Amino acid sequence: MIIPVGNESFAEIRRDKNCYVDKTELIYDLLSSTSNKVTLFTRPRRFGKTLMMSMMENFFSVQKGDSRELFTGLNIMKHEAFCREWMNQYPVLFLTLKGVEALSFENAYEKLQVKLAGLCKTHEQLLESDKIDSDDRQIFLDLKAQKASYANVADSLKTIMRMMVAVYEKPVILLIDEYDVPLAKASEQNTDENQFYIKMLDVIRGMFDAALKGNEYLKFAVVTGCLRIAKESIFTGTNNFMSYSVLDDDFSDYFGFTQEEVDRILEETDRQEKTDDIRSWYDGYVFGSTPVYCPWDVMCYVAALLRNRNAKPKNYWKNTSHNGILLTFVERTDFDVSDKFEILLNGGSIEQTVSDELTYDTMHESEDNLWSVLLMTGYLTKVDPESDGNTVELRIPNNEISSIFEGTVVKRFNNALELDRSKQKELMRALWNGDEGTASGMMTDILFETISYHDYHENYYHAFLTGIISGLGYAVKSNQENGLGRSDIVVREKHNKRGMILEAKKSDREEDMERDALEGKQQIIDKEYRKGFSGYDSVICYGISFFQKKALVKKLTF
Repeated sequence: MIIPVGNESFAEIRRDKNCYVDKTELIYDLLSSTSNKVTLFTRPRRFGKTLMMSMMENFFSVQKGDSRELFTGLNIMKHEAFCREWMNQYPVLFLTLKGVEALSFENAYEKLQVKLAGLCKTHEQLLESDKIDSDDRQIFLDLKAQKASYANVADSLKTIMRMMVAVYEKPVILLIDEYDVPLAKASEQNTDENQFYIKMLDVIRGMFDAALKGNEYLKFAVVTGCLRIAKESIFTGTNNFMSYSVLDDDFSDYFGFTQEEVDRILEETDRQEKTDDIRSWYDGYVFGSTPVYCPWDVMCYVAALLRNRNAKPKNYWKNTSHNGILLTFVERTDFDVSDKFEILLNGGSIEQTVSDELTYDTMHESEDNLWSVLLMTGYLTKVDPESDGNTVELRIPNNEISSIFEGTVVKRFNNALELDRSKQKELMRALWNGDEGTASGMMTDILFETISYHDYHENYYHAFLTGIISGLGYAVKSNQENGLGRSDIVVREKHNKRGMILEAKKSDREEDMERDALEGKQQIIDKEYRKGFSGYDSVICYGISFFQKKALVKKLTF
């Protein structure tokens, strides 16, 4: 089996006999169960939206000639009368806005013009017809040459559709993939001075107004993206418009792989022993009431397993989607989400009010909006597949996304703490001075300002202490052989001929902290850790116990 990693062309995958997970039933389901003039599917990145659109283009397009060979053996072919009615029967216009993003409006608009020029080149055969209006012909040529006016760019899709109807004498099926990419990037770079977002919104709204609202040349349209944009009025006034998000049951199993589909891939590649790895790393999403895997990750990992049966799971998703929305949370000063992040990182869930109608220019206005964005973009998912309504329990779906949270959120919180080293310095002064009371208080304060994960394991506290001390420039050794054993943390300050030994313990209950700190002190004595400091003028030793975000420091007196 050949795994088509990164190939989003349905025709190429089928012609090359690559692995294809059959999602063709979506076409029959969509047209037989709805009368939508415009359908919007919103899903996170890398959940098969572009491949789905490519599949629909090849099914409907009269320009493709005869697509029966591509669809032979697939589920859609079971509906013979339906296929006779729809397969290769309508002109199709397929535009992807993926890649229409830049740091300025001028550059983004230029990329949009390039996309439209490419679209015109794909349909250049329209110019061969004498049925084309002469004015439309000139606009088409201007679009192709990237010389069209702003107004003609906004009207471009409708112009091309009008030409198609003139040639094929049938209304056009319009497919628009990743419609919100230009707006997402524009919202990140927008300022009051550059008005990037407002300018880009005006262009996209103009294109959609012309193509989707009252357009007599439109048979129907399918649009995909990450978010449904509500307040910008992009879809307002569109007849028979329906949107299906990760919260909806309808069409929930067509984006992402189901358990049955993953099991079949592993069976056909003889990699069934990797079922648990794939489940823990790439499963866990819930769309509507359907549990699904991320298809991009599954395909990437299975491809790796075919090259090396012992390949380990890794994060394939982090490089395909920016983590800016996570950083937005961390940088907010008007609300504190650190406790909620901590719960999520430790495998718990939080209850939030969410909405699938968002807007890029207002999504930062409330905490609820930001949680909603994390849900819609795949960083979080529902706990209960059967839950509905606006208030849902959210969790991190799998190990892959958890590692993104750890690498992005935890790092940013800790970096923010490091910008102000005053508390760490005060803590170290207290430790060098033997002030166990002040040291306990300062350590507890710092713990409260950090994000902890892995459920406060002893290794977390060990890393916490090591990070604070080494961050101040001290030479720190962890688990180094000393005396009759290995001491947790050893600090040496050679120029002052002084050293420090810290033995950390995790307490199961708050009332055990005193006992556990004393146990740490006793371990230093029993294992003779101070023997590793010959020639030093002073060596100060501490037993430290931790319970959640509390610390108790006990000095060992000789």
